Amino acid sequence: MYRWILIGLMAASMAAQPSGRGGRGFGGGRFLGAEAGMPGRVVKNAPYSAELVTETTQTLADGNRIHQTITVHVYRDSEGRTRTEEPLSGLGALAPNSNFPVVVFIHDPVAGANYALNPRNKTATKSAWMPRNRGGRDFGGRGRAGTAKPESLPGKTVEGLAAEGTRVTTVIPAGQVGNEQPIQTVLERWYSPDLQVVLLVKQSDPRVGETVTRLVNISRAEPPRSLFEVPADYKVADAGRGRGAER
Repeated sequence: MYRWILIGLMAASMAAQPSGRGGRGFGGGRFLGAEAGMPGRVVKNAPYSAELVTETTQTLADGNRIHQTITVHVYRDSEGRTRTEEPLSGLGALAPNSNFPVVVFIHDPVAGANYALNPRNKTATKSAWMPRNRGGRDFGGRGRAGTAKPESLPGKTVEGLAAEGTRVTTVIPAGQVGNEQPIQTVLERWYSPDLQVVLLVKQSDPRVGETVTRLVNISRAEPPRSLFEVPADYKVADAGRGRGAER
């Protein structure tokens, strides 16, 4: 369901913008989401506010480099409500420097509702919140094929918090995806048991480059309650209950 909400938000925003050269489609899109923004997983008594910064660096065959940075604002209160503010460029619709609006996702397990907000049009789409029956995926990481070797890393401090680290090295044998030689990818995650979020993800994949996603500027103060409420002047459409709450 949220997939279609996102497409609607993108389409509405793009329609409001003047056309230009070199327009981009939706291909290759990705959804950046911190643990704070994952519906169905409720973490109580661990409020925080932070910025989720993703930096991607790709080196081309001629030595040229492409570097992109996307910042997402995330919030969670003591009752487990979450809010994620993400630029449309982070959803893969546009280049990161495009002057496009932010979309907001609110997940409220207390009221049993999810909301997707379009601040530009002052509209919101509501759907039913559904509990998660199994562990959710943390931010970062791509689908992997091949032989994976997981390992635990010595604990360290990340952004002032004690963190537990894991590293997964995956080797894709020659010929499995049309590759002449084996391909090795490395995915490293650092998790905070105290805050119950992933603080840092590093991913190296020669096919797409290097991606580092980190939670920064972390505040443990209780966020304002108003952040988890739809403003009174927004028009709310009810999307009912659907599989989108699982995403």
